[in-house]
Amino acid sequence: MAETGDLHRTALYDMHVGLGAKMVPFAGYDMPVQYPMGVMKEHLHCRAEAGLFDVSHMGQVILRGSSYEAIATAFETLVPMDVLGLGEGRQRYGLFTNEAGGIEDDLMFANRGDHLFVVVNAACKEADITRMKAALEPQIVVEVITDRALIALQGPAAETALSRLNPAAADMKFMDVATLELQGVDCWVSRSGYTGEDGYEISVPEGSAVALCEALLAMEEVAPIGLGARDSLRLEAGLCFYGNDIDAQSDPGAAGLTWAIQKVRRAGGDRAGGFPGSDHILKVLSEGASRKRVGLLPEGRAPMRAGTQIFASEEAETPIGAVTSGGFGPSVNGPVAMGYVTADLASEGTQLFGEVRNKRMPLKVAKLPFIPANFKR
Repeated sequence: MAETGDLHRTALYDMHVGLGAKMVPFAGYDMPVQYPMGVMKEHLHCRAEAGLFDVSHMGQVILRGSSYEAIATAFETLVPMDVLGLGEGRQRYGLFTNEAGGIEDDLMFANRGDHLFVVVNAACKEADITRMKAALEPQIVVEVITDRALIALQGPAAETALSRLNPAAADMKFMDVATLELQGVDCWVSRSGYTGEDGYEISVPEGSAVALCEALLAMEEVAPIGLGARDSLRLEAGLCFYGNDIDAQSDPGAAGLTWAIQKVRRAGGDRAGGFPGSDHILKVLSEGASRKRVGLLPEGRAPMRAGTQIFASEEAETPIGAVTSGGFGPSVNGPVAMGYVTADLASEGTQLFGEVRNKRMPLKVAKLPFIPANFKR
């Protein structure tokens, strides 16, 4: 990582500029928001073929200990997930929670045999690293990776493209992790991503990142994709953006993320509780949440952006929720949004109203995701 002024630059910065990217500040980094193709075409290209994303701004961390069991047992004091039961060569979605039951960050963690590999969000990574060091050291070594880039190859043609560099990529299933040699270097590869499409996330030594990206971009199926399309892709896929859809005040029950809490960590499970906020979170799991994250479909063509207040009727004085993410969905060909509403109004098809420029506009509660996931199971 290079630093210029107040913004960091990833190892791929010069490549982005050379490709004509529009660069913007994001989570402390100078990142590509779009390329000459434009956000709409980038989005549709990723849905139809394959898109290449720079996600090197995210935090990469290795946890080491005397055994995987020791690492996993310690990590379970920070997350409500089954880490101990995760098989070698497999990855899982996780959450850091706080004592009030709120979400401090969402993350991915992978069992790589003798260590746990953790990827955290860019905006939260310093706090996450501090959290892990305070809770886990000295028994567990928290090793922050600073010399590897992280890229994502997403879309239905991702397997075809990556398999040209190593045929073993095609053998991987959703949430598998493996070390694959790509362009002569060992890369840490997971079959995962945050677009709703099949694809891979690839940790590559910084010195080899440009060459790997150039090899992929030379393929007809692959195009560079910026933050703009990354946001619209994950929104259509019903995936949360930390800081918008989930934060320190939203618990997993309200956020609709209880699927990520395995039975063994729930009430009655062999390792129930023992994580920050467990009393509140397990109570919500048992009794239900008072508010829920839902999909929202505004009528007409105008998007409803984050912060739009939601009302039960055109005349209601008090809002019953708010939009947390919203925009135009190119694959849906219309506006889509997510937000929180009271549990009694969270059923699919419920008619609500969003207030846009002091005018109440109709919208309906919709099932998430807006498009079906295309993961390779």
